[in-house]
Amino acid sequence: MSIEEGRAYFRALGIEDRVMEFTVSSATVDLAAQALGVEGARIAKTLSFKRGEGCILILAAGDARIDNHKFKAKFAMKAKMLTPDEVLELVGHPVGGVCPFGIKEGVDVYLDESLKRFETVFPAVGSPSSAIELNLDELFTYSKAVEWIDVCKLPE
Repeated sequence: MSIEEGRAYFRALGIEDRVMEFTVSSATVDLAAQALGVEGARIAKTLSFKRGEGCILILAAGDARIDNHKFKAKFAMKAKMLTPDEVLELVGHPVGGVCPFGIKEGVDVYLDESLKRFETVFPAVGSPSSAIELNLDELFTYSKAVEWIDVCKLPE
C-alpha cells in the first residue's frame, strides 16, 4: 500500500484535497514537523504493536512515549513493536508512512489521550512524505478507532 491507498481512502470520504504530499521526508516526528511547520507534538504518530498473530495501532502525540506499565495494564501483554517487515505485512503501509487509513482488515486502532491537547493533529497518509490535518472527531471517525486510551507518558 502507499499514498495511493491513503488518497483513495480520503477520496471516498470526499476530502482527498486535504491530503498533503511533500518533496521532503516526513517519516519521523521531527521531519514531519519541519515539513508542516508545526510543533512535533502535533504530529499524530502511529505506533504498531504485535498482538497474537496480528497487531494493533496506537496513535499518539509526537512527544509522547509508551508507558509500559499502562500499556500492560490496558492490553494484558508486553508492548512489543513490529519490525519494518511485519508492519508492511500486517498493516499494509511502510514504516514512516504508517497510518490507520486504508489498512488491512482486522487491525484495531486506538487513540491515545496525549492527542487531546490539540484541536487538530497531523497523521501520515500511507507514505513517508504525506500528512493530513484532522480535528480529533475526524481522527476518531476516519481511523475507525476502537476507543480513546491512556497508555503514554509525556515529557517532563
